[in-house]
Amino acid sequence: MSRAFVNAHCAALPGAEVSDPWGGGHDAWKVGGKLFAVVGSMDTGVSVKTPDIETASLLIEVGRAERAPYFHRSWVHLPWSAVPDEELAERLDTSYRLIRARLPKKVRAGLG
Repeated sequence: MSRAFVNAHCAALPGAEVSDPWGGGHDAWKVGGKLFAVVGSMDTGVSVKTPDIETASLLIEVGRAERAPYFHRSWVHLPWSAVPDEELAERLDTSYRLIRARLPKKVRAGLG
C-alpha cells in the first residue's frame, strides 16, 4: 500500500480529480468537488469516508484504522501497513461511492 497505489486507483475512478488545496504536498482526491480520499503531506496513509460512525469505530477498534484527524468521525485514516491493497481498493471505492451518491443528480450525470 502506498501513495502511488492510491493515486493510480483514484485516477481510474470516473470524474475523480486530485488537488493540493492546503499546499505542502497533500493529495486530495475529489469527485464533483467533494473529498473522498486524502493522502497527507507526511505520507503515513490515506484517509477515507466510511458508511457511518459505527463502521469507522469498528475499524479503529480492530486495528485496521485510526481516527482521521480534522475529519468527521465517519472518516478513518488507514496507515500504509494496516491493510492489504485489495482492502484498500475496496475502501477507496466505498468512499468514492458514498460521496458520489450525495452529489446532485445533474452533477452525477456529468461524471460518466
